[in-house]
Amino acid sequence: MPLARSLSVTSLNGLDDWDDDLDLENSILFEVAWEVANKVGGIYTVIQTKAKITTDEWGENYFLIGPYFEHNVRTQVELIEPPNPAIKRTLDSMNAKGCKVYFGRWLIEGSPYVILIDIAATAWSLDRWKTELWDSCTIGIPWYDREANDAVLFGFLTAWFLGEFAAQCGDEKPFILAHFHEWLAGIGLCLCRVRKLPVATIFTTHATLLGRYLCAGSVDFYNNLQSFNVDKEAGDRQIYHRYCMERAAVQCSHVFTTVSQITAIEAEHLLKRKPDVVTPNGLNVKKFSAMHEFQNLHAQSKNRIQEFIRGHFYGHLDFNLDKTLFFFIAGRYEFSNKGADIFLEALARLNYLLRVNQSDITIVAFFIMPARTNNFNVETLKGQAVRKQLWDTANAVKEKFGKKLYESLLVGNLPDMNKMLDKEDFTMMKRAIFATQRQSFPPVCTHNMLDDSTDAILNTIRRIGLFNSSADRVKIIFHPEFLSSTSPLLPVDYEEFVRGCHLGVFPSYYEPWGYTPAECTVMGIPSISTNLSGFGCFMEEHIADPCAYGIYILDRRFRSVDDSCTQLTSFLYNFCQQTRRQRIIQRNRTERLSDLLDWKYLGRYYMYARHMALAKAFPDNFTYEPHEPTAAAGFRYPRPASVPPSPSLSRHSSPHHSETEDDERYDEEEEAEKDRQNIKQPTVSNMTQVPEWRKRSKKGSVDAGNSSNASNASTPTNPSSPSDLSSPTNSLIEERN
Repeated sequence: MPLARSLSVTSLNGLDDWDDDLDLENSILFEVAWEVANKVGGIYTVIQTKAKITTDEWGENYFLIGPYFEHNVRTQVELIEPPNPAIKRTLDSMNAKGCKVYFGRWLIEGSPYVILIDIAATAWSLDRWKTELWDSCTIGIPWYDREANDAVLFGFLTAWFLGEFAAQCGDEKPFILAHFHEWLAGIGLCLCRVRKLPVATIFTTHATLLGRYLCAGSVDFYNNLQSFNVDKEAGDRQIYHRYCMERAAVQCSHVFTTVSQITAIEAEHLLKRKPDVVTPNGLNVKKFSAMHEFQNLHAQSKNRIQEFIRGHFYGHLDFNLDKTLFFFIAGRYEFSNKGADIFLEALARLNYLLRVNQSDITIVAFFIMPARTNNFNVETLKGQAVRKQLWDTANAVKEKFGKKLYESLLVGNLPDMNKMLDKEDFTMMKRAIFATQRQSFPPVCTHNMLDDSTDAILNTIRRIGLFNSSADRVKIIFHPEFLSSTSPLLPVDYEEFVRGCHLGVFPSYYEPWGYTPAECTVMGIPSISTNLSGFGCFMEEHIADPCAYGIYILDRRFRSVDDSCTQLTSFLYNFCQQTRRQRIIQRNRTERLSDLLDWKYLGRYYMYARHMALAKAFPDNFTYEPHEPTAAAGFRYPRPASVPPSPSLSRHSSPHHSETEDDERYDEEEEAEKDRQNIKQPTVSNMTQVPEWRKRSKKGSVDAGNSSNASNASTPTNPSSPSDLSSPTNSLIEERN
């Protein structure tokens, strides 16, 4: 089924005319999400990395709204007094009525203002607000769903704040724009429309609730999108109330966006509205940028991982670490959605191919997926202790040997090698060698699992028989905990770990965007993604030959599971066949794709969505003309002119060509310059400069006077009927061909 297109990345040049004349001096933006200063999942990364360009665009008129959790505030937020008088009056009014609302700066790049709402302080209002939600929206929330209850509290408090702020601004109200992320913030959007607040609204779904549940249930999701009975499916999974919250927010918003084309199709069928704009997720590339140092950083981080491997495989270290490749998969522990199932199956097939072909390459595959554990595995910790003991023994012998060598050379004699080490030294070394003997295979899991017998990864490993034996060319290490530089086992943070690996493998079946392969790309590490992930579709659209740039796209849409597994095995085996030089060339090309994922380009789609929302909510003050965007000429990477780093395409021809010819066909600087020319510089106002309207007004904030009716802002005076939530409030952009 072909993907119908909303406004997509292909139309990059079509956005140039949108924000040139948009005066933001009398507009104010609130961005609402459960993950503001509260790391739960990928939305935290989206908001955190996007904050800099949004602050550059909106200045003092940009505020984030999120939940208050003391442990997060202590480490991430600096509490201050609001510089905006209307905001200060709003907070004072709400706090005087029993709420607890805090104001501060989020200590990230851009230092945006944050408004944090303590939902626990008003939990006594939950039953009353749930009744109001039922009366106005016909959405019932069961008492046992704590997460949904939190969403109700957060939504009502957010709507209260926005209504109070609008009232405190007086007669000359600013144009208020509120951008809500995910269903946890959706109730606030619905209430803004029910209470008819003067607020332009945007709703972004990063992944549909029902889609995630259906894919986890091993159904043929993408080929049956049109045939699902969404109400029944949501009810069967006991998430009908959550689904209603999400769908109501989608239908009520002035502008509905999602993060990828594949999720746009999913939302159209499950949430019954086609997204107005596709807003791909970007990254703050400057954070990861290492210029020409990223190859050195790879070598340094790889050495750190090799030290861990030496300890983990003590007694069975019968493979050459210089010919060992590190693969990894990381993310939320969703066994089938994240593709861990076919990755394990492909590793079993790869192990067979490497053994049959008597390859000298060894693969160590890491699974970094947090699960329920009670502590580190004793055998794993012992391995690191044995490694340290061997290192101390070697250093002691080396120091003693060096001293005798120095004294012998000092008197002008060549050393007698038979007298350099005495019997005590040999005894010490033999004892160290005996300490490395072990009767069991190196452990597969680094921790003691609470549900060892039912764990999906461990059960699959038992079935395929990869137990880290000496005969296996593929070794597996399951690390069921997020990485940390303070860990006594593997003391590296995630970024350092990624830089030290050779290949990231993310064969996801359900992945609306995919930050893990994106992070690999900006750090110059090749990765495997799928055409069912937003990242994979994005790269297919903009790279003529993704494999040559280290972006392998696995087909999971039009192939069976077995065929996809065979294709993944082929990708892995071909990668193992690459020479070290080919891998270096490929890493150079991968790192050059960073500009494709930079927020300074992709942030323009959020600008587009915000302008559209203002025009729909305030048609007398903002205008826009839906148009057919032009193609993004110059926003596509061509096939590299030099030798592709693929064993299948670089085999010796007949007659045999020389290796020097291969070297002459690859010019790093020339190829990099050609790639740089394929990214057009943004033609909209430079986001790194301070806008002219901010230069004219130092305070840059909106304060339109007092209002005597502030106390009534939190109560709906004319709620709409529940039927108002069932249909989109505005027309959508015409579908592109």
